Amino acid sequence: MSLSLLPPTNLVGLITFGRMVQVHELGCQGISKSYVFRGTKDLSAKQLQEMLGLAKPSAAQSRGPQTAASPSSRFLQPVQKIDMSMMDLLSGLQRDPWPVTQGKRPLRSLGVALSIAVGLLECTFPNAGARIMTFIGGPATQGPGMVVGDELKTPIRSWHDIEKDNAKFMKKATKHFESLANRAAASGHIIDIYACSLDQTGLLEMKCCPNYTGGYMVMADSFSTALFNQTFQKVFGKDVQGSFRMAFSGTLEVKTSREIKVSGAIGPCVSLNAKGPCVSENEIGTGGTSQWKICGLDPSTTLALYFEVVNQHNAPIPQGGRGAIQFVTQYQHSSGQRRIRVSTTARNWADAQTQIQSIAASFDQEAAAVLMARLAVYRAETEEGPDVLRWLDRQLIRLCQKFGDYHKDDPTSFRFSETFSLYPQFMFHLRRSPFLQVFNNSPDESTYYRHHFNRQDLTQALIMIQPVLYAYSFNGPPEPVLLDSSSILPDRILLMDTFFQILIYHGETVAQWRKAGYQNMPEYANFQKLLDAPQDDARELLHTRFPMPRYIDTEQGGSQARFLLSKVNPSQTHNNMYTWGQESGAPILTDDVSLQVFMDHLKKLAVSSAA
Repeated sequence: MSLSLLPPTNLVGLITFGRMVQVHELGCQGISKSYVFRGTKDLSAKQLQEMLGLAKPSAAQSRGPQTAASPSSRFLQPVQKIDMSMMDLLSGLQRDPWPVTQGKRPLRSLGVALSIAVGLLECTFPNAGARIMTFIGGPATQGPGMVVGDELKTPIRSWHDIEKDNAKFMKKATKHFESLANRAAASGHIIDIYACSLDQTGLLEMKCCPNYTGGYMVMADSFSTALFNQTFQKVFGKDVQGSFRMAFSGTLEVKTSREIKVSGAIGPCVSLNAKGPCVSENEIGTGGTSQWKICGLDPSTTLALYFEVVNQHNAPIPQGGRGAIQFVTQYQHSSGQRRIRVSTTARNWADAQTQIQSIAASFDQEAAAVLMARLAVYRAETEEGPDVLRWLDRQLIRLCQKFGDYHKDDPTSFRFSETFSLYPQFMFHLRRSPFLQVFNNSPDESTYYRHHFNRQDLTQALIMIQPVLYAYSFNGPPEPVLLDSSSILPDRILLMDTFFQILIYHGETVAQWRKAGYQNMPEYANFQKLLDAPQDDARELLHTRFPMPRYIDTEQGGSQARFLLSKVNPSQTHNNMYTWGQESGAPILTDDVSLQVFMDHLKKLAVSSAA
């Protein structure tokens, strides 16, 4: 399928691996020939060059198009020339022939295979657009980059093992994949990972490969599922002009006026170490530079940039003046053109002492929530979970103290202006989100969620923090409702979009009617329409989203209703469900605090004179 979606002149190569790694020679007609490498020994780029007979092309050669006689053409050939032999190779792929004894995992030399792919492209096409697509059906079990031993009785590392320092392969494997990611990023090549397995495959150790190079990370249960197939097809999606929606070897440069300095960026990029007057001493994310390299981009790739205002004592910022920031982005379009885009923005300076009102009026709470969330997720990679939550809470309390309207020590007097009203709620949901809470997720799942959170745009990131909930009922057209347990009513169907999952939840009464088969009776045609409406809307969402979300259809009391119950604000729990006169909503069995309790604590802390 992927070959049929590629332009005929694209060069492709194939490396297969199990216990051994095979680099297939594509130039020969009629016979299949491959170079076999041991899966336990890593190769430097120089060794690989000698073994595969890849002499470095001379400067004159590398500028012109690679001729058919160039050494790399044995392994990389245009699709139109080799699609038949490639199809034969792929359809003839067998399970790894090495015997696997009972109680052992099959040996997988992923670390060496990826190393050879990076080395091969490094020698043949440095600084040209290329992507390495890695398909893994399980964890690397031997050689450099192994994440678990071959004994089935020892499970792959969990968060518990990592906390107790029991993950013995983790540091070494991470180091191996980090060095490969840096080499690929230096040559401008992208590494994608498509991991399909019911157990973990080692995404935690490999995360820097897609994160540094702007590659995709896709996780599914099996390569044969429709979920994976449709996601994979979307990688090769085209725009209206018929070009791929992917760009290569981009760079982003930031220029600022002298009162502003850039602290760093968080997203799929690596530093180009460009020092200069506008680089801040305080690093946030990938800092210490004013230029970043983004090897792979698509229309939704987003970087978060952090700035600081520097105020020299002898030269205060002129009031009424403006501060300017310019972004210069260059990339290679999939048609081969080099494109450059420049965006410049200027903002008025305001004095924090006297003009706090005008600062508050221009606060963008949605952007601020996502920027803070990215920073929290970045910190969560290296710090303990509770420390990150405490830091997030402190930042929120400080914001309330600065911009809230209140009398000292009187929590009931606390008011927040319109421009801040949603911000505490985003923080409440962020604290409970899978980006910061690792409980109930494997290290690979957490890595996968964080990867997508760090590269999607603002709207998608907000959906990930605070999922969207729509209600369908006989009372009127579908409407957005609060992400709250009070929205779960028996005669409603709910549609929840968390970005990674799209869930349709049938309330108790609706589920009973559906079981009784009312929708099949002609006199209840409008009930059939009610059942179809959320499914049509879900289909619409499934078409536009990459990667494809998991689709869940459930009802009250169904086992998968837990996905909805774990996301909504538990305003009604088993602790207060017997209060007199409350008949609305479904109680949720949790000891989590509700948004109401969270806000009460926040107000108390914000107005206290001790804080």
